Amino acid sequence: MCNRLLIALAALLLAACQPAPETARPALWQVDGPGGERAWLLGTIHALPDPVSLDSPAFNRAMAGADRLVVEVAALEDDRQTALAFHKLSAIAAAPPITARAHPQDRAALAALLDQAKLPPDRFGQMDTWAAALTLAQTISSRSGDSSANGIDRLVLRAMRGKPVAEFEGAERQLAIFDALPESEQRDLLGAVVRSAGEARTESLKLQRAYLRGDVAALVALDHDGLLADPELRQALLVGRNRAWLDQLEPMLKAGAKPLVAVGALHLVGQDGLVAGLRARGFTVTRLQ
Repeated sequence: MCNRLLIALAALLLAACQPAPETARPALWQVDGPGGERAWLLGTIHALPDPVSLDSPAFNRAMAGADRLVVEVAALEDDRQTALAFHKLSAIAAAPPITARAHPQDRAALAALLDQAKLPPDRFGQMDTWAAALTLAQTISSRSGDSSANGIDRLVLRAMRGKPVAEFEGAERQLAIFDALPESEQRDLLGAVVRSAGEARTESLKLQRAYLRGDVAALVALDHDGLLADPELRQALLVGRNRAWLDQLEPMLKAGAKPLVAVGALHLVGQDGLVAGLRARGFTVTRLQ
């Protein structure tokens, strides 16, 4: 009994010494329609180095008012399902060496990156180019200290547990967007990952800082960087998806749903974002935070 009491006391003391999570103030909008429709839009970020809190009067009112949550992928915690979808779409019988699929000017940098990450080039011999690019990007991200466990989308899913959850895409449909890219664009994706590797941490910090303080102007400035600087990749990964999401969201609102929509922050801002898209369709969108 004494030992158990000591262990419990130690646990309480350790918990008391943990620093409180930083409180984030990401941009949050309220959507109102001419027929009384209502929704809320919250930008998310998929990985952070440390946990944060979203606690604020505006966010708490949005959660209370929403009758459901809409996200990109609902089963974020189901790593097995995501891995199965990734393998299903990315596996091929044979592929050229990964360095041969990179643009000539990127091959030396790719070889150095593989060496630093201790990834054998033959690991990608039965993998589509888009999947190799995403695997490499994930490796780079994990080395920076960012973790998807601290992602805002997961935090919102936990905060709204008990309310219905809908998804715009789901893991397989999301990965299928990459799988549908022509090989030339998949190679552009690989090149963008390789060329951005050296600045990946700096760029990630810029995005995180802008996101956590709700700096929409800074997010808009990042809206054409990295992968999104390539017009074809931008169309496939951002513009086309936003249009498809609007086509799902509008009838949902017309049917009387009042969702909190939590998707990647760059999907909300700029002339191609959901905020502008909803305004163009006759909705009033007001920034709350």
